[in-house]
Amino acid sequence: MTLGKPPKGEVYFEFHPIGRQVRVAAIDGDTGTEVVVMGPIQASQADLQQLALRKLMKRLAEIGPTR
Repeated sequence: MTLGKPPKGEVYFEFHPIGRQVRVAAIDGDTGTEVVVMGPIQASQADLQQLALRKLMKRLAEIGPTR
């Protein structure tokens, strides 16, 4: 898996519990690009945030530079 560089601006995270799962959205503040991951409710917030950030970095690398 090829990861891009970490976003230069802010990254926003949203956590929404859904039953026994947690929906985590990571949003790049500069581009508005959003990715979503799901994980077990028992997982630590830090682990889910790291997973979402890695997915966001991959997505940003796929779409290329927008600035």
